[in-house]
Amino acid sequence: MNVNTEKKAEYTFKAPRGTEDILPTKWALWRKLEEIGRQEFELCGYYEIRTPIFEDTRLFVRSIGEATDIVEKEMYTFADSEDSSITLRPESTAPVMRAYLEYELYKTKKFQKFYYIGPQFRKERPQAGRLRQFHQMGIEAVGATDPLLDVETISVATRIFDRIGLKGYKVKINSIGCEKCRPVFRNILKEKLCEHENELCDLCQSRLNRNVFRILDCKNEKCKTISHTMPSINDYLCGECHSHAKAVRESLLEIGIPYIADAHLVRGLDYYTKTVYEITHLSLGARDAICAGGRYDNLISDIGGPPIGSVGFAIGMEATILALENVMAKNKSVYQEVSVPSPLVYIVSIGEETKKKCFYLLNLLRKADISADFDYEGRSPKAQMRTANKLGVKYVVVLGPDELARGDVKVKVMETSEEISLKQSEVLKWFQNQQPPLKS
Repeated sequence: MNVNTEKKAEYTFKAPRGTEDILPTKWALWRKLEEIGRQEFELCGYYEIRTPIFEDTRLFVRSIGEATDIVEKEMYTFADSEDSSITLRPESTAPVMRAYLEYELYKTKKFQKFYYIGPQFRKERPQAGRLRQFHQMGIEAVGATDPLLDVETISVATRIFDRIGLKGYKVKINSIGCEKCRPVFRNILKEKLCEHENELCDLCQSRLNRNVFRILDCKNEKCKTISHTMPSINDYLCGECHSHAKAVRESLLEIGIPYIADAHLVRGLDYYTKTVYEITHLSLGARDAICAGGRYDNLISDIGGPPIGSVGFAIGMEATILALENVMAKNKSVYQEVSVPSPLVYIVSIGEETKKKCFYLLNLLRKADISADFDYEGRSPKAQMRTANKLGVKYVVVLGPDELARGDVKVKVMETSEEISLKQSEVLKWFQNQQPPLKS
């Protein structure tokens, strides 16, 4: 096939719709969020687990629920063979539980804690902070039904947001009951909502017979008005669920985490039981969740394992970064805290004959874990110094023909403009002796 070269030259490739590139200038925030997340997870005894990006489609159908929006409309599913299909993971809880079962981890140690960081995939309408390829970091505490474990997961999430400097988030919690009390409330809710069926949006009309609880979470203004006239599930909780919810709320206050009790908070995944929660940020608009989680005591048994209580959350990293950027716009000090990392030392070479020696010194410093860089573009000394200033390095090592002939270098302390002459053989030792330690 012949392609018009003129037209071909005009075409430019772009990232697929619903995806975005994380450029180096933005990576500083991402790296800080990941680092803080890992520190908090491991501080609380969670261990990293990495599952495949795709799984057997049946895993998500069985765990998330066949009548959910995710399974019906949002999954990326592909034929794997004539008899099977695979799906890019839309969330990571089910894959973690699958791994827990596949390797029979419950036989060696029933109670285990996991954390994950990675991409997920949903065929949603892209918008700010909500993409088709998005990233989540989350935890799964598997093997216990203690309400204090629910509280622990919420506290882990809030500490991550506190440490990264995200102000203004809110914790919302609810109980959606269990298999004993939820069916009673489902029937009552459906009966009440059917009285307003013609007033509901098209999506909620379809949810009446598929997933009636999701109507309570609809963002349509008319649906929201109707849902606020509905009875609360809290009036129908069984004794066990009521005691569990009470323990969660009391313990949150005891450790200093304020919360909003939201009777209309539900989750879009069928596997949740009892505690559900979201952490939201007002700056994100209608879709304001930056973290969502809850308890799923029946998930493992639903996918073929023994009955094992579990609880966890997922932090939406894009949404968190967007909320953080909104806070940063009002608080310039946060910018300094998450600035792009720069080398400690920049080596300026004057003249082509000095480049090899500069490259030798560069690698000498790096082998000693001292971050350093130099010019690969053959630019003038002035241009190299401008780069050093822009990078914000603390020291500049200058090597010209005169220094090369004498076997020394010039070190400039950028903060004070002090210049120090050193023998080339003394450069490494001098940097190693500086206080505080100069290692990156």
